[in-house]
Amino acid sequence: MIRVGVDVGGTFTDFVAFNEETGRIWHLKTLTTPRNPVEGVMNAVEEGLKGEGIENVSVLVHATTLGTNMFLGQTSLKPPLTALITNRGFIDVIEIARQNRPSLYNPYYTKPKPLVPRNLRIGITGRMNHLGEELEPLDEDEVARKTGELCNKGVKVYAVSLLHSYANDSHERRVKEVITRTCPGSVVVLSSEVDPQPMEYERTSTTLVNALLKPLLGAYIEELRTSLSNRGFKGRLLLMQSNGGVTGPEAASRTPAAFVESGPSAGAIAVAYFSRIHRASKALGFDMGGTTAKASSIIDHEPEVTTMYEIGGEVHMGRQVRGSGYPVRYPYIDLAEVSAGGGTIAWVDPGGGLRVGPVSAGSDPGPACYGLGGSEPTITDANLVLGRLPEEIAGGGLRLRRDLAEKALERIARRLGLTVVEVAWSIVKISNTVMSKALRLVSVEKGHDPREFTMYAFGGAGPLHAVEIARDLGVPRVIIPPLPGVFSALGLLVTDYRHSLTRPVVRRAGEVEDSYLETLFEEMEAEANRILEGEGVPVDKRVMRRYVEAKYWGEGYTLQVPYRGTVKSTVEAFHEIHEARYGFSSRDEPVEIVVARVDAVGIVEKPKLEAERRTTGRSGKPVGARRVYFEEGWVEASVYRIASLGPGDTVEGPSIIEAPDSTIVLPPGSAGAMDSAGSIIITLG
Repeated sequence: MIRVGVDVGGTFTDFVAFNEETGRIWHLKTLTTPRNPVEGVMNAVEEGLKGEGIENVSVLVHATTLGTNMFLGQTSLKPPLTALITNRGFIDVIEIARQNRPSLYNPYYTKPKPLVPRNLRIGITGRMNHLGEELEPLDEDEVARKTGELCNKGVKVYAVSLLHSYANDSHERRVKEVITRTCPGSVVVLSSEVDPQPMEYERTSTTLVNALLKPLLGAYIEELRTSLSNRGFKGRLLLMQSNGGVTGPEAASRTPAAFVESGPSAGAIAVAYFSRIHRASKALGFDMGGTTAKASSIIDHEPEVTTMYEIGGEVHMGRQVRGSGYPVRYPYIDLAEVSAGGGTIAWVDPGGGLRVGPVSAGSDPGPACYGLGGSEPTITDANLVLGRLPEEIAGGGLRLRRDLAEKALERIARRLGLTVVEVAWSIVKISNTVMSKALRLVSVEKGHDPREFTMYAFGGAGPLHAVEIARDLGVPRVIIPPLPGVFSALGLLVTDYRHSLTRPVVRRAGEVEDSYLETLFEEMEAEANRILEGEGVPVDKRVMRRYVEAKYWGEGYTLQVPYRGTVKSTVEAFHEIHEARYGFSSRDEPVEIVVARVDAVGIVEKPKLEAERRTTGRSGKPVGARRVYFEEGWVEASVYRIASLGPGDTVEGPSIIEAPDSTIVLPPGSAGAMDSAGSIIITLG
C-alpha cells in the first residue's frame, strides 16, 4: 500500500509517495493553481501516481494554506456572511481589541477591518460571572427574534461568544439550540467548543475565525474528497494541523482555524524526525521556498510551540506584529517567516537603496528566468546569474533562461551604477541577512545559542543559501535532508495524529490542589482516547502529554509549562522557563494557572529512509565544473549529481550538488558527506 503527502505552497505543489511494501519513495513538484487549489492537488496526484493506481493509496495526508490565503485577501476566497452573538453591551469587543498598536507613530495607520460589520453583531440579554454563576437569565425569545431577522437577511453562519462561557457554557448551548430552530441549516460555532479559556477578545476572535473558515474549509474538503473518490481513492484522507499533527476531515471541519499554517508545520515535524536519526538534540529548521523563508527551533526532538497566532497579520523581519491581525488561540508550531523566497522581487527604493521583498512573483508569472511572462528580478534570477543554479529545475520540468534573468537584473544595475553580477550578489547577501534574522528569532531571542545547534536546510531554495547563513550565525553543522525540495511534503508522511484539549483553571497556584489538576487531566485523556480510537490508533501507539499555561499574577500572557506531577514542581518549572525566555523570574510573585492542557499523540508508522545502495550509476565523482560566484569572487566549482552519491561519499567545496528538487551549494572551506539516510552532512570550515 502507498502513503502519499501533498503540500500546497505559494509557488509549487509538492508530492511525495512511499510504498510501504517495497520501501520505494518518489516525488515531484508541480506549479500551484491558486485560483483552484484542488485542481493543483489533483494534477500532482495524477502525475505522481502514474503507473501505480490511486486505488492502492492507503493514506493521503494534505497540507494547505487555504485559511491564511482567505485572510490575506485572495480574490477567489470570499468569506461567508457571518453574525456575532454576544452579551448586550459587548458587541464592539472585536473592534476595541487590545491596546497593541502595530504602528504607534504612524498617523495614517488603519486598524484591521473587523471580521464582522457592526450591523451583524447582536447583543443579547443574559450574563454569567467568572465563577459560572448566572447573574441574569438568558432571554431566549430575544435570541429567536434577532437571529430570525438575520436569517431572513441571508445570514447562515453564527459565531456565539458570551462572557465567561469557559466557566459555564449553558447559555451558549441554549443560544445554539434557538438558532438551529429559527434558522435551519445554519452553521453555529460556540466559543466554549473551540476556545474555552478566559480573555474575551481572544476567545471571540478565535470563534469568529473558525466560523468564517468553516464553510470554506468544509467545501474545500468535500470537493477534494469527491475529486479523489471519483478517481478511485478508497483510503483515508488526513489533514495537517498547525500544531504539528494530523487528523481526519471531520475534526478539521470542526476547528478549521487550527489548520491555517499546516504546510510550514509539516517541515518542522520533518526536522524533528530527522533530528532523532542524527541525534541532534537542538536543531534549527530553515525552509526557503518560492514565496517565503521560514525558521523553526526543535528542542529534544520536539518543535517549540506557541499558543497564540495572528492570522492575516503583518510580519516585520520575521516577527509577527501584535495587533496587526486576528488572534487565534490554538497550539501552533512557533515559526518565524520572512519574505525571502526564490520568487521574491528585488527593487530600488526612491532613495536609491536596493531592497528585496516583500512582493513575490509567485508561480504566475514567476521569476523572469522561468520564461512564463515574469519580468521582475528575483532571488532565483540572481542565483542563476551567479552560476549557482542549473539550467533545469523541478526534475527537468522547468528550464531556466539566463538571458531573461540578466535582462531583468540589468534594469536595477543601470539605476545603481553596478554590474549585473554585483547586483545579483547584493541580492543574495541582502536575502541572507533577512533570513538570518528569522533564525535568530527562533534561537537567540528565545535564550538559545545557535552555536549549539544543527541547521536543517530544505525547500527548493534553502540548500542554496544555508551554509552562508549558518556561517553568519555561527552554526557549526548543516544537514541537507533527503528530498529537500519536497521536505515539507515528506514531513506529512512522518507526522503523527495530534489533538490538543484544554480545561480552564484560572486560579492562583497556591489555591490549586494536585488532585484537582489530576481530575482535569484524566477527563481530557479519556476524551482524547475516544478521539484516537475513532481514528484507528492502537492503544500502545497513544501518548498523552500534560501541560499548564501559567503567568505571574497580573501579567497578560501565559507560558506553556510541562506538568511535572505536582503544582509545586510545575510552578518551579514556570520560573525556570520565564527566566530563559525573558531573562528574569520572580519567585516572590504569585503564579496563576490559567489553563490545563493535554496533547494527545497517536504514533504512526514511519518510512524507513535509507539511501539507495546503488550498484550502477554511482561514482562519487563530479560530472563537470562551472564558474560560480562566492564571497571570494568567481571560482571553478565541481558539479555533482546527487544520484551519483551514496553513503560515505564526500564532497569538498567549492561544489554544487544538483538534485531533481533542489540545488546544494558548498562554498569554499566547507565539506559534505552523505550518510545512510541520504542526508548531506556539511561541516563548515
